[in-house]
Amino acid sequence: MPTFTPLGTASAVPAHGRHLSAALLTHRGRHVLFDCGEGTQYRLRTADISTSRIDVIAITHLHGDHCYGLPGLLSSMAMHQRTHPLVCIGPPELATWLRATPGASPDDLPFACMLRITSPPPASTTVWRSPDAWIEARALEHRVPVMGYRWATRTRAGQLDAERARTLGVTHPPDFGRLKAGRAVTLDDGTHVRPEQVLGPPRPGVSCSYVTDTRPCAGSRALASRADLVYHDATFADDHAARAHETGHSTASQAAQTAREAGAKHLLLGHLSARYENWTSLEAEARRIHPNTDGAVEMQSYRVGAR
Repeated sequence: MPTFTPLGTASAVPAHGRHLSAALLTHRGRHVLFDCGEGTQYRLRTADISTSRIDVIAITHLHGDHCYGLPGLLSSMAMHQRTHPLVCIGPPELATWLRATPGASPDDLPFACMLRITSPPPASTTVWRSPDAWIEARALEHRVPVMGYRWATRTRAGQLDAERARTLGVTHPPDFGRLKAGRAVTLDDGTHVRPEQVLGPPRPGVSCSYVTDTRPCAGSRALASRADLVYHDATFADDHAARAHETGHSTASQAAQTAREAGAKHLLLGHLSARYENWTSLEAEARRIHPNTDGAVEMQSYRVGAR
């Protein structure tokens, strides 16, 4: 089961024990890192995460609380003799910034660091693919161009009913594998066994969206659409809604409204202003609109698709 682990949930500056923006999506032992605020590599060490297993780093925008940890992390990866390729996704200015930073220029790293540079797209754009998952990006609304991301897995074949297969005469182990992969098999006596005879219903994929920093907008609703888990900007409470709009952020209630309209299953509130010591009041405001809401707890791993 994939997991989503907030590493930093603070807005702008570290406060009340909270750290700067970063979150880890883990699936089958590999990781996607969303944002990389200052000190992220320390958070990864605290979580006992091997940076060699990070395949993708996706940066939303170049405000410092979301990206100042990236040069140090890349430099440390080089010092640890990483060899596995890395994909870094971000806005156009990301390439210029990294190439001007000693120890972080992709051209000088001892591993392949492939920059996927894109302007925040108004419609969905796929920015990374693996054999069983992908990441799409959409434009959000902030004071500078910013992207939100959605990670999703593909629909999988249904569970194999091995006992049913044996009843139909399947005995050779490779034939069980072929049926599970969706391919028909022919038995020694010429009998054909089709996958639909022994497989359960297809298992839908799961999805996780990372939506920060933003006002409520079409992009945030699209990324959250029917997602299993949405991590959403909730910088302020309702009494500071005007300040949220002015600075390009959302209130907890607005995050909850977005999640409800989008049909998202589980909402995690993130990017909390330093004016709040904890999530208590913001959780209460959000749960009146979207009951399955939690303030994100740093270092807690949330199962994607568990609720």
